[in-house]
Amino acid sequence: MIITNIANSIIKVLTPEQKFMISVIIVNAGNYFYNLILGRVLGPEQFADAAVLITLLLVLSFAAMTFQLATAKFSVIFSNDTFSSFINAIYKYATIIGLAISACIILFSEKLKVLFNTQSSMMFIIFGIGIPIYFVMSVNRGIFQGKKKFDHLAITYQSEMLSRLILTLILIFTLSFSTSSTLIAIGIALSFIFGLIPFKKVNISFNIKSGLSHLDKKRVTSFFVLTAFYELTQIIINNSDILMVKHYFDSYNAGLYASLALIGRVVYFVAWMFVMLLLPKVVQKQKDGEKHVSILIKYVCYITILSTAIVLGCYLFPEFVIKLMFGEEFVFIAPLLWKYAVATSLFAISNIFAYYFLSLDKYIPVILSGILGITQIALIAFYHDSLQQVVTMQIIAMAVLLVTQILFFKSAHNNKKAQKSKALPN
Repeated sequence: MIITNIANSIIKVLTPEQKFMISVIIVNAGNYFYNLILGRVLGPEQFADAAVLITLLLVLSFAAMTFQLATAKFSVIFSNDTFSSFINAIYKYATIIGLAISACIILFSEKLKVLFNTQSSMMFIIFGIGIPIYFVMSVNRGIFQGKKKFDHLAITYQSEMLSRLILTLILIFTLSFSTSSTLIAIGIALSFIFGLIPFKKVNISFNIKSGLSHLDKKRVTSFFVLTAFYELTQIIINNSDILMVKHYFDSYNAGLYASLALIGRVVYFVAWMFVMLLLPKVVQKQKDGEKHVSILIKYVCYITILSTAIVLGCYLFPEFVIKLMFGEEFVFIAPLLWKYAVATSLFAISNIFAYYFLSLDKYIPVILSGILGITQIALIAFYHDSLQQVVTMQIIAMAVLLVTQILFFKSAHNNKKAQKSKALPN
């Protein structure tokens, strides 16, 4: 009773943003537990197939994030009838694109099986069926994000994570006669339905013509295209390494690398909660004509401190971390753990800069990310004699990306200060 009262008192003191941050940490912990359980139960070779599905899920999340961020931004800017017209249109296009991607994955499931050396093509078919639901879910989350209803936003993430964890484990331990990758795909697809909870009810009709003005349509289209391009660079940078390793290496080494990637990416996943908070804050400050650089600096400092701590832990205790999370079978990858964490940390910090400028409709950082994403693929394609070489190529690409983002920020900041000084009367 006393503990309950203390917990309730703490919850009342916390702001919605702080509650959401705690929720994101819990969700990330749950997702990590999900990956760790799969690694321990399946072993390196079967886990390599599971890692392909997990990677495709990350790719899907980045693609759908275009809709979520666009919805979040214009939920801040638009109101009343304009907001209703916008939401109606965004749901319509999210559904259409989700169905198109779903059809492509189902149609090319056999070729995907060959490309990624998986045991079954059925896992791709089942995964593809759930894609339209995921896009609708992302628009729903965008509304909560833009309206700063972080309690509802937290519930959608928790519902998805918990259902995927529970359903997948039930399927694997009760239907062991089936291919594990197929069961994992079923768990992932079903979790999308639970991710719709709670659903923001709006009047949706695909037959109603958009009520947005020409100027509003132009603003939405520009931001959408810009965000879509940046999310594409996110897909390339954050997922191409696992898919390329699955293509170039045998299943055992691909499974080892997948475990390395899942541990090393903890920085990025935790950093994502700051991106979720940053975008609506910066858009609102920009709308109100207020300064917003301090928000960027604060979040960059948070991520830098967090990244340093994680890299240091991976450097000092690599074998302990690997054994604790995945078991003795994966310990051979331990020497690369801190190096992969460095690459991910560089990417996470540069990502904060990119989303900051994206919220301000600045497109150069997006182009920079695209160039470095393609560079990373090229480097891995030419230099993949060992897993260590693959990680080294990523460190090089991400270091260059962070430096260019910082230089662009300094240049943009100095130019803004110079313009303000010129505008002042002598």
